[in-house]
Amino acid sequence: MPRMTAYRTALAATATAPLLLTVWAAGPAQAHGAPTDPVSRVYACSPDGGRAATAACRAAIAANGGSFAAWDNLRIANVNGRDRQTVPDGELCSGGLPAYKGLDLARTDWPSTRLTPGATMTMTYASTIPHTGTFKLFLTKPGYDPTKPLTWSDLPSQPFAEIKDPTLTNGAYRLRATLPSDRTGRQVLYTIWQNSSTPDTYYSCSDVVFPAAEKKEAEQKERNTPSPSRSAAAGTKTRASASPSVSPSTAAPSQTSPSTDPTPVAATPTADSGPSAPLLAGGAAAVLVLTGGVALALRLRRGLG
Repeated sequence: MPRMTAYRTALAATATAPLLLTVWAAGPAQAHGAPTDPVSRVYACSPDGGRAATAACRAAIAANGGSFAAWDNLRIANVNGRDRQTVPDGELCSGGLPAYKGLDLARTDWPSTRLTPGATMTMTYASTIPHTGTFKLFLTKPGYDPTKPLTWSDLPSQPFAEIKDPTLTNGAYRLRATLPSDRTGRQVLYTIWQNSSTPDTYYSCSDVVFPAAEKKEAEQKERNTPSPSRSAAAGTKTRASASPSVSPSTAAPSQTSPSTDPTPVAATPTADSGPSAPLLAGGAAAVLVLTGGVALALRLRRGLG
């Protein structure tokens, strides 16, 4: 009995050895990876990414016909640098693979990462197995329209950064690069990882937002919207300039109408009424002289009579 048990154990080990060897050999060829920061669409919408409930990810999963559980397996074999000839326009985020077609939806609400123009960025590219190879980072051109499918013409002909054979540390490659300084608003950070230790090339789209556009829009809005202090000043200025042109019908009526004022004009002398007082005084004296002459003439007439 012990001899039979030993035989069966040896037989079982012999039978499973080829299978184990096959799995071990397939391991390096199935090495996986994708950016987790700035977060890629495929990782964000995966069960591990934590954003599967967002509107964009729900739409992507629906269009995809399934979840993005294999977020680290978006790869094509034997591309050998012929990326633009291999991956069709409008399918850059999926790599042209039907299993990832939901990633190509043209939307403005994909989970995104805020970046600063001209700053140094450190990309975290998760991977389970180390590989040699080159990472190429592209950023969509100024004026990119996120409401349209991503095409190769949206990307510059050359990457803004190229990193060869980085070290895999704690399950991720960390790629440092200086971002272009002329990008604003929503853009796509497109990453190509061409392995040299395997025939595979990996593709990914990370949606990023540069706040300079938001600041510019806020400044423009502020210029177009007067502040309360400026509005009050403008209103005061308007009222001041309007005061001299108030019509008599709207002005407050005077206490005494000029037609009923019993006070003679000469009783309230003013600085510009100099000639008026002497003239009135002279007129009064003339009246007195004339009155006296008339009285004297009457007396003489009575005496003669």
